[in-house]
Amino acid sequence: MNQNLSTKDTTPLSTREGQGGGADSYLTISSPSSGQYTEKRSKFLAFAFPVSTVDDIKALVEEHQKKYYDARHVCYAYMLGHERLVFRANDNGEPSGTAGKPILGQINSNELTDILIIVVRYFGGVKLGTSGLIQAYKAAAAEAIAAAEIVERTVDERIRIHFEYVLMNAVMRVVKEVEPAILSQTFDNDCMMELSIRASQMPLLRQRLEKIDGLRIDD
Repeated sequence: MNQNLSTKDTTPLSTREGQGGGADSYLTISSPSSGQYTEKRSKFLAFAFPVSTVDDIKALVEEHQKKYYDARHVCYAYMLGHERLVFRANDNGEPSGTAGKPILGQINSNELTDILIIVVRYFGGVKLGTSGLIQAYKAAAAEAIAAAEIVERTVDERIRIHFEYVLMNAVMRVVKEVEPAILSQTFDNDCMMELSIRASQMPLLRQRLEKIDGLRIDD
């Protein structure tokens, strides 16, 4: 079975419309889900997974190829990154464009990212034809997405600051008002704090911190 997991963009340009844009939030799924579709005795088992790296994807694809070794095809598509620029569709032996592309189409139509959908096909003895295959893989992927919880995540940025202890009250005032998350902190004569905040709010946080005389921000 084909295990080529390159991040090279092999999808036609027409499927890329609407991707990207630099927003500081994105949609993904909270946990694995599954669905099933049957057409003319062919069974299509669909599995959706939240993923963050190509290594995650490779491991999951290999796991399903081994688990469903007796299946005719194990096809998949994935999308990574909040800008939705890293993606791939794999037909795994099905006619070109009849499996991976409709799976990816469902990911796109739901505006999802950081997601992998695998569809396992057990052949039922009756050929479905090009349009039948496209519809079956599309429907199977849609079933897996329908069973998933779709959640919105924010794109966050980090900032590390250093300051003397006497500036603590001023720093904490900014933290309380702008509400970044405190990732780590050390308190001594010289203090350090690492903060995280939604990307669109980072300019405000930085501006407020820069007004504190004596505070240093790591570049």
